[in-house]
Amino acid sequence: MRDFIQGLPKAELHVHHVGSASPRVVAGLAARHEGATDVPADPERLAEYFTFTDFRHFIELYLNVVDLIRTPEDIRDLTYGVAQDMAAQNIRYAELTCTPRSHIRRGIDGMAYLEAIEDARQSALRDFGLTLKWIFDIPGEAGLEAAEETIALIETRQPEALVGFGLGGPEIGVPRPQFAPYFERALALGLHSVPHAGESTGPETVWDALRHLKAERIGHGTSLVQDPELIDYLGEHRIPIEVCPTSNIATGVVADLDQHPVRRMAEAGLSITVNSDDPPMFGTDLNTEYEVAAKLLALDEQGVADLAKNAVRSSFLDAAAKHRLAAEIDAYAAQAR
Repeated sequence: MRDFIQGLPKAELHVHHVGSASPRVVAGLAARHEGATDVPADPERLAEYFTFTDFRHFIELYLNVVDLIRTPEDIRDLTYGVAQDMAAQNIRYAELTCTPRSHIRRGIDGMAYLEAIEDARQSALRDFGLTLKWIFDIPGEAGLEAAEETIALIETRQPEALVGFGLGGPEIGVPRPQFAPYFERALALGLHSVPHAGESTGPETVWDALRHLKAERIGHGTSLVQDPELIDYLGEHRIPIEVCPTSNIATGVVADLDQHPVRRMAEAGLSITVNSDDPPMFGTDLNTEYEVAAKLLALDEQGVADLAKNAVRSSFLDAAAKHRLAAEIDAYAAQAR
């Protein structure tokens, strides 16, 4: 199964820009800006550094890594490094969630930020055959000011590869309805709504994302299984769930894998996609998450291939590109039989 998953063409829909930086990339940034933060410049020490006590502690360490990113060159190098690591896992397409406001607030010009990620995107396509698209998200803990700055940047210059508008960060104390006007502006620009919801809070947060933010996919949604009516709604409207098993254990929102709600989601017939969230920080990658899902859901190789195709269907690729990638997955699975 591990070899099958490694060679399987894949798409990933819930994965964060800074959170995808490998120990090699993070250590390089720490060395480049030595003394700026307490993030170790030794890749081997980073595993110990990224040991979280709870979700709040994870956010704190995540922002420490954000503090390492000081220049457009840092942005470009990080993005290209992330793409290189994705390509090594046979990821063909990824919607990478970026939080430009966090970097702009630390002194990087907004236009320079956009140029840096765009340069890395084009290089990734040329060098690795990897197609990257962007989801720009609001860091929820920074409130409405961050929401305004994020949507204003997009309205000033909307990147060609931008496909979605999201909402991340802690959910506790950050009500979803307050962000509705900003999502309305994003939808008016043709972007898709993809907020995190129900990760560390109850199913009402998922309802808020659906009702107020017009969510088209749900990020995490671990608590949704507590509400039968919500399960029915998500199933009826075929709203995909971006499941990130190892992340949920690492941040403490699920006690252990045996208790992960992905089984109940699958049993209810919900549309599930498998994702890595912040892979190096959680000691995982997308291939590992597929292995975890295969065990939890008792999938054979064809079942894993079907799961990969569901990510393609749930993506914001155009119809022709979806067809090509799904056909590539089918051809690979057929050859493996």
